[in-house]
Amino acid sequence: MTPLDRLTLMPAHRASGQISLPGSKSISNRVLLLSALCTGTTRVDGVLHSDDTSVMLEALQTLGVSIEHVGEYSVRITSPGLFTNKKATLFLGNAGTAFRPLTAALAFAGGDYELSGVARMHERPIGDLVDALVALGARIEYLGNAGYPPLAISASKASGHRVQVNGTVSSQFLTALLMASPLIVAQSGQDLTIAVMGELISKPYINITINLMARFGVRVTALEDAAGSLSFHIDRNAHFTSPGNMAVEGDASSASYFLALGLIGKGPVSVHGIDLDSIQGDVQFVDTLTHMGATATYGSQMITVSGRAVSSGERLHAFDQDFNLIPDAAMTAAVLAIYADGPCTLRNIGSWRVKETDRIHAMVTELRKLGAEVSAGDDWLTIHPIASDAWRPAAIHTYDDHRMAMCFSLAAFGPVPVTIEDPGCVAKTFPDYFDQYHRLVT
Repeated sequence: MTPLDRLTLMPAHRASGQISLPGSKSISNRVLLLSALCTGTTRVDGVLHSDDTSVMLEALQTLGVSIEHVGEYSVRITSPGLFTNKKATLFLGNAGTAFRPLTAALAFAGGDYELSGVARMHERPIGDLVDALVALGARIEYLGNAGYPPLAISASKASGHRVQVNGTVSSQFLTALLMASPLIVAQSGQDLTIAVMGELISKPYINITINLMARFGVRVTALEDAAGSLSFHIDRNAHFTSPGNMAVEGDASSASYFLALGLIGKGPVSVHGIDLDSIQGDVQFVDTLTHMGATATYGSQMITVSGRAVSSGERLHAFDQDFNLIPDAAMTAAVLAIYADGPCTLRNIGSWRVKETDRIHAMVTELRKLGAEVSAGDDWLTIHPIASDAWRPAAIHTYDDHRMAMCFSLAAFGPVPVTIEDPGCVAKTFPDYFDQYHRLVT
């Protein structure tokens, strides 16, 4: 590796200041696609600048959607309501928030399409979504291994009024079906019910989808039977309508790193762009921070956290928590565990296995480099704090995973240098993360 491929963080002692969040990746890519699926023009403000959103914007333009950049973080999207380009080859990088929803939308867009991504994207499962789409009449072929991208989609017409989808692997499968549902009911002429098989993971991300669809005029009715099984109902007359203007919230997952800095760097650190009214589940990560010893205060579009001087030996309170609802922010908690007063356990994080990398394996490997004792199973992780004399300088491999790079920046509050390999991988969601980090940390 050349020096440009590595970033060494010297031991840090204090973090304080203010940060304005970039737009939410989850909201940005959903709103961009919803804007393309409705007739008319939608102005979207606060769009995240990142690899994942660039992939979505480029794909939509390739499909015939007019996109005009009208400000640094604003775009104007004009669409006839359905993609005009009926034949396209799309490269979608490692963006699950683009690949899964576009697969569902294109399945019933009346054209022939090929979708591919980076090598890791071709290792991320999509079979449960494809099975559901095929059950509704889609024609989809695997171009590599069955159950995984790349995909070839052929023109077809939706039929059927009820479909099942597995909820235990990724909430993005259900999100994709929900966002494509107006296309499906328009072609089938019937109401649509989507039944979830198994426990639905990452439910807050489904709440984001339903909230945003409502802003575009489509009401989704969530139902739960006596056995706790979930289903979602969409009326046959559902169709997307442009709200005219949409504002994207700050990214609550990205907020977790800076709020954590307020805890371990004594603070205060104020994060602008989210508050308790956020539609993003990761805002609840503040509860984990307060359990560990943080003091949190709230304002309009702002959260401020103060905490402890872990570099001086102060310890955080250990936790044993189910992180099913906030799996991205859970990675931040995993690194904070090395400063705790006892072992910390993260439960119900099986979705980590199918993210940008196998995050459970990656977390175990890199925490051990620093000197932590770590054990793991299919969907859990236990981390023992690092004793003051057990820290080891380490080069953290980031696996082309933006969250590995960002959360391990928090390890710099130990007594040894920490080197982040391939720090540029943060461009997936937060290109200037390390510039903002250095602005707050001393």
